[in-house]
Amino acid sequence: MSTHGAVEAPPRDPSAVPDEPVVPPLPAWLHTRLPARAVRPTALTALTLRTAAGSVLVLYLFVLALRLLAAAAGGVADLLQRLDAHGPLNLLGFGWLLAYGALSGSPVAALALSLLHGGAVTTSEALGMVSGSRFGASMVVLLVGFVAYLRGRRRPDGIYVGVVALLTTATIYTPATLLGLAILKAGWLHGAIERLPLQWEPIGTVAKPLVSALDERLPAAELFALGIGALLGAFWLFDRLLPTLDPPSPRIEHLSSRFDSPRSMFLFGALITSVTMSVSLSVTILVPLTLKGIVRRNAVIPYIMGANITTFIDTLFASFLVPGGGATEVVMVEMLSVTLVSLLVLTLAYRPYQRALLGVAHHVSAQPRWLAAFLAAMTLVPLGLLLA
Repeated sequence: MSTHGAVEAPPRDPSAVPDEPVVPPLPAWLHTRLPARAVRPTALTALTLRTAAGSVLVLYLFVLALRLLAAAAGGVADLLQRLDAHGPLNLLGFGWLLAYGALSGSPVAALALSLLHGGAVTTSEALGMVSGSRFGASMVVLLVGFVAYLRGRRRPDGIYVGVVALLTTATIYTPATLLGLAILKAGWLHGAIERLPLQWEPIGTVAKPLVSALDERLPAAELFALGIGALLGAFWLFDRLLPTLDPPSPRIEHLSSRFDSPRSMFLFGALITSVTMSVSLSVTILVPLTLKGIVRRNAVIPYIMGANITTFIDTLFASFLVPGGGATEVVMVEMLSVTLVSLLVLTLAYRPYQRALLGVAHHVSAQPRWLAAFLAAMTLVPLGLLLA
């Protein structure tokens, strides 16, 4: 019996191959993050397993590196003594120069925490070294901008972004470091951190047998070199596990074009850096975005201010792996002081601050002799701080 106007389905051939079950499509966000060949269930399983194995390896390398560097802290203490480097000012210059050499601030900040654990530096000196690592990390942006300048049409936008990154970091971190030293001396966070279950000491036991064996057989210099190698390897592998934003995807370009106010760019910079875990990477993407005209020059400053806060997430994670609460206190004091100074500037004095920084950046990036003088100053200042 059929209804008038309805079309009856043809009789089904028993010998025909049954229809394949209808599989619901994958969500759109998964297609944008994974290659087309990697959206199959088997490929997704393999990707998940690789990510899990990589995460475990990163954690082990982190713990191993921190313990090795702590065991070799005596050798570093001797080096600092020969350089007559002591106090937060000298260690700020020390961390600044080391970040230049590593082209990244995160390994240097983690090294400062290990030296604190090993007794080579005090909490105030560790804070100075962590601050110095942020100063030096901004140089990477200037290097990327200079390469873009040489490869492009001699447009100085990339150099301009690098200069702004260095100036913003220097002008924010200088008062923030002084504020952080005051907070550290007052001990405002000391009691709160001791009561929080932030230490992951049991994780450190997995590397203890290997560290003890190497400590008995190797001198401090070789132990330190192994620790640095494990630390750089951990950060390299960690970067491979994180989503890449270089070059910026169309989604990032579209998202960045929607942030035009200083406060929204501040939050955008903090968000991107919390995903990449690297201020060098998150600020470096400003170079192509600025060259394309997606991000305006005057929007760079609040983005960098936000990025300079959440860049400490990986260092905070490393502090949980260091015994005692001193390392965690140093990182949290640094984050708090940088946040307070950034918010004060953003809410009370942003327009004059912006005009001053952009004016200096314009002159430096437009004239080769001014750029040479600026680079010389960025080299001599940390050297002078180390030897002061």
